[in-house]
Amino acid sequence: MDLLKVKELANQLKENVQKVIVGKDETIDLLLVALISSGHVLLEDVPGTGKTLMAKTLAKSLSCSFKRIQFTPDLLPSDVTGIHFYNQKIGEFEFRSGPIFTNIVLADEINRATPRTQSSLLECMEERQTTIDGETHFLDRPFMVIATQNPLESQGTFPLPEAQLDRFLLKVHLGYPSKEEGMTILKRFKEGNPAEEIEAVADREQILEAQQLYSHVHVSEDLYHYMMDIIEKTRSHEHIALGVSPRGSQALLRAVQAYAVIKGREYVIPDDVKAMVKPVLGHRILLTQMKRVGENQAYQILDDILGQIRVPTEESIRKGLAAR
Repeated sequence: MDLLKVKELANQLKENVQKVIVGKDETIDLLLVALISSGHVLLEDVPGTGKTLMAKTLAKSLSCSFKRIQFTPDLLPSDVTGIHFYNQKIGEFEFRSGPIFTNIVLADEINRATPRTQSSLLECMEERQTTIDGETHFLDRPFMVIATQNPLESQGTFPLPEAQLDRFLLKVHLGYPSKEEGMTILKRFKEGNPAEEIEAVADREQILEAQQLYSHVHVSEDLYHYMMDIIEKTRSHEHIALGVSPRGSQALLRAVQAYAVIKGREYVIPDDVKAMVKPVLGHRILLTQMKRVGENQAYQILDDILGQIRVPTEESIRKGLAAR
C-alpha cells in the first residue's frame, strides 16, 4: 500500500459512512484523520445530532472488533478494563477482560462517569495498554476511542479534566443539519435504520498499514516553523492561561499529515494546518477567567492567532519538495 492507496481507503470508508450519515463531510474527514493517525476523538454536541450513530457506522465499516460502554455515575474502573476473579472450578484467579479490549471503543456519555472511572482510560488511550493488579495487558491494534458527551447538561456529569482531554487527538462538534439535510434524513430513515445494512469495506490489516504509511507525508521546513509559531503564540497570548503542550504540537503534526493523505496529497500545505488547528488545539488551551464566556471563545482566539502568523508561500513549499 502506498499513500495513494491510503487515499482510496479513506474514500471507501467515507462513502460507506455517508450511506447512513447525511452531510457532515468535514466531520467524517476528521474521524478518518483520527483513525489513520492512531488518534482518539471526542464528539460533543446536544442529544440527537447523531454522535453515537456516526461512531457506530464508522465501526461497522471496519472489519474490526467493536464495543460500546455506556458511562454512568456508578460505572467502576474494573467495568471498563476488567477484573481478576476466583474460578472455583480450577481453584485459581483468572482475568476477565473488560470492553476496553477491542479495536474500536464507543465511550458513550463519557462525562457521566466519575473521575476515577474516567482515569481508567488514560493509560489505555496513551500507551495502548492497561495495568490491572500490577499486571500489564496490551491492547490490540488498531485501537481507537470515540467518546461522546453533551455540553449542555451539567446535572449528574463530571467534566473531563485537562489531562483526559489532552488524550483526544480531536474534539469535534457536529451541529444541526440544514433544512435540506433534515428532509433527507427523514426520507432515509422513514422505513428503517440504514446503519443495520452497513457492511465492512476495510479490514484490520489495511488500517494498520495506513497507520504506518501516513507519517511518510512530506512536511517542509517552513511548515514546521508555521506550526510552531502557532503553538508558541498560544503560550504567550494574553487571553490564554495555559497554552498547547509538546504533546499537542505532535498531535497537530500527526493530524495535518493524515489530513493531507485523505485529500490525496503526499505533502502538507498551509490549508491543512489551518483546517486542523481548531479540532486539535481548541480543547488543549485553557482560557483566562476574563474569556471563559461563550463556548466559541477558544475558536475565536485561534482564528485571531492564525490571522497574526505569516503563512508560508507555495514557492517555499515547492522548494522543500524539490530538495527531498
